[in-house]
Amino acid sequence: AGYSVNGVARLHTEILKKQELKDFYELFPQKFNNKTNGITQRRFLYHGNPLLAEWVSNKIGNDWITDLSHMEKLAVYVDDPKAQQEFMQIKYQNKLRLAKYIQEHNGIEVNPHSIFDVQVKRLHEYKRQQLNVLNIIAEYQMLKANPNMEFQPRTYIFASKAAPGYFMAKKIIELIDALSKVVNNDPDIKGRIKVVFMEDYNVSLAEMLMPAADISEQISLAGTEASGTGNMKLMLNGAITLGTLDGANVEIHDAVGDDNIFIFGLKTPEVMELQKKGYNPMEYMYNNETLKSAVEFIQAGVNGKSFGEISSSLMNVDQYMALADFADYQKAQKLSAQAYQDKERFAKMSLMNISGAGIFSADRSIMDYANNIWHTQPVKFKEEAPKTSKKSAPMTKEEK
Repeated sequence: AGYSVNGVARLHTEILKKQELKDFYELFPQKFNNKTNGITQRRFLYHGNPLLAEWVSNKIGNDWITDLSHMEKLAVYVDDPKAQQEFMQIKYQNKLRLAKYIQEHNGIEVNPHSIFDVQVKRLHEYKRQQLNVLNIIAEYQMLKANPNMEFQPRTYIFASKAAPGYFMAKKIIELIDALSKVVNNDPDIKGRIKVVFMEDYNVSLAEMLMPAADISEQISLAGTEASGTGNMKLMLNGAITLGTLDGANVEIHDAVGDDNIFIFGLKTPEVMELQKKGYNPMEYMYNNETLKSAVEFIQAGVNGKSFGEISSSLMNVDQYMALADFADYQKAQKLSAQAYQDKERFAKMSLMNISGAGIFSADRSIMDYANNIWHTQPVKFKEEAPKTSKKSAPMTKEEK
């Protein structure tokens, strides 16, 4: 019955055609098309990050505000040391602003010189906040065992909401909160890891988080995310994606290239093959001592609270294959820490992300729908002269 059938990211569209709606695609291939969704730069850069917005306008003019494709002009500044320093200073000011907010609202002191590693999105097992948690535990245990080792300080920031009846998602929020109390108050690790869960996530909070983020966590299991838009908002503000080839991450990867993104994990065909063969999470757990120790940390209880439901689910079911991707995820985290320590390289990567964000505008997405699905043309409305009553005085110049 559908007039047009579209996915909201290229990978999403291919999954519809090859898997979810395969029979219909074979019958009606002409109905299927891709329309990657988008974000509004007027909200998430112009309004939300005024320091960066002004800097961009000074470099390339204001046209990007209504046509984000102009952002590609910023590419000429990627290798400019002065532009790199200016950008990093703006990022630092935004991190100071967020650090102040966290101190006031969460009572946690965070280091603005640390990596701000941000995972902000709906809390769902497929988005794999639990994978992020496992890595934090592994790093915490490593620092506990070797307090004097070299380690790039990192602030892990979560913000999300769970559906009212989604028990496991609510338990993961509870686990993040309990873990933050353990990690943030342990003198042995000397404040080198901080964990923050920001409550009541909404657009206003996003406008403060996005400009301050260094790393954008987009770690859903490949093949499960339709598109995502948080990844686009963070990219536009210069955060570097650390993620799987899922949803719009595929198109972000295409836009910025291998050197300006941290990709890890199973790809969609590999996920499907593993599911078909039969996935056994215990194999991964008992072949990786670091992972085993992290799962057992949860199993033993965190800050006096029991999280047996989470550890049991990871060991026996792990529907979204967090354990399968854990080792590769840890490698990606280490690579991101190394990149951050080279400030010139990190600034270049960030600027490449901003300059490549043009295709992710909602303006472009809406025009794709208008031109390629509905075949509409922009309507120009004829201006009418203001109507005035015979009894009223003529309009003044100011009123006109």
